[in-house]
Amino acid sequence: MIWDKEKECMAIDDMKELQLDRLQYIVKYAYEKVPYYHEKYTEMEIYPEDIETLEDINKLPFTTKTEMRAAYPFGLFAVPQKEIIELHTSSGTTGKPTVSGYTKEDLDLWSEVMARGLTMANVDENDIIQNTHGYGLFTGGFGVHYGGQKIGASVIPISTGQTLRQIEIMKDFKTSVLIFTPSYGLHIAEELERLGITSEDLNLKSIGFGSEAWTDEMRNELEKSFKVPAYNIYGLTEVMGPGIAMECGVQNGLHIFEDHFYPEIINPKTLDVLPEGETGELVLTTLTRVGMPLIRFRTRDVTSIHHEICDCGRTLMKMSKITGRTDDMLKIRGVSVFPSQIEKVLLNIEGVKPHYQIIITRPGIFDEIEIKVEASPEIFFDNVKQLVNMKNKIAKSIHDEIGLRVNVTLVEPMTIKRVESGKAVRVIDKRESKDKK
Repeated sequence: MIWDKEKECMAIDDMKELQLDRLQYIVKYAYEKVPYYHEKYTEMEIYPEDIETLEDINKLPFTTKTEMRAAYPFGLFAVPQKEIIELHTSSGTTGKPTVSGYTKEDLDLWSEVMARGLTMANVDENDIIQNTHGYGLFTGGFGVHYGGQKIGASVIPISTGQTLRQIEIMKDFKTSVLIFTPSYGLHIAEELERLGITSEDLNLKSIGFGSEAWTDEMRNELEKSFKVPAYNIYGLTEVMGPGIAMECGVQNGLHIFEDHFYPEIINPKTLDVLPEGETGELVLTTLTRVGMPLIRFRTRDVTSIHHEICDCGRTLMKMSKITGRTDDMLKIRGVSVFPSQIEKVLLNIEGVKPHYQIIITRPGIFDEIEIKVEASPEIFFDNVKQLVNMKNKIAKSIHDEIGLRVNVTLVEPMTIKRVESGKAVRVIDKRESKDKK
């Protein structure tokens, strides 16, 4: 099932022609309507007429979160404030948040791309979508909501938390599509198991998950728990929200809706554009957004992109799953480590639960890593020798993966705090507080 066959199955050359037309328009539009872009481009002696090919996008500077925060709150809007009918912000954990403003046309676009994505997860007008994403300033809840309504499905705007109520609603309303962050999905699955509720007691046919980094092992765990396929949704507040890309039934990469979002991959150190297939930082340009166009926004997400004719019939460019962020990469004893590498190891070891924390300290002059992970009840309450063997196995597997020695602490089931709202806290870096003293 394809939502917009004309665009999603367009020949690659035709797509490039469409992208060039839209890129030329949006650069001119941003130059004329957004003071930030007008001043930046004028200062660099770059003008809209310089964009003659898609490759000419390289002439344009990047837009970063720092610049968006400097424009707080409404400095990047291209229209009068009265035409902005919805506002969202990022979490704003460091300094001012980034603001995202939407016109009516933008909300129509958001609904359209999210409808495409949900259709990839086999959603139609007969479905009941239980949306556990937050509905506050976070864009996750609204994106799924708009897309579901566009399709004609029934949407339950339950948001995150109240897990027992979530389960009651799933059973009573016969929820067919469940949307969550991976960590919250695992928590729901854990509660279902505790209550003795099986997949046969539910009416689920698919899962949509996003907003957190994940591994194949995490997806396997979700699919094993719910016994339905789980589809990855990608988006970010600054560019639009969820709906920039999504997996189809093949589950081998996310299709980018490149008629609306032009993707590039750059080397985050040199800022050079990388060829298709190479891994680097994703950069996105909005081609059709009216209220707040963004040109070459550095997402900080690490991935790769490539063209292929998918078995689903779509020709849209694919991106691989996000393996980390350039700003959450940990530098430990000179080694670059992504939390997803450690998660991958843990989820491949039988006898541990998918709940863990990475704690980094600097007691002396060297960094120390502690991996705190829950053991299954069978392991934790068994003999000491088995616990020691398990700790050694985990430590060796992590060392083989990242090249660093770690301290492993096995803890009792249910002792690592579950997060019902927001993203799971996987990394606790205590070096920062020490460095500030």
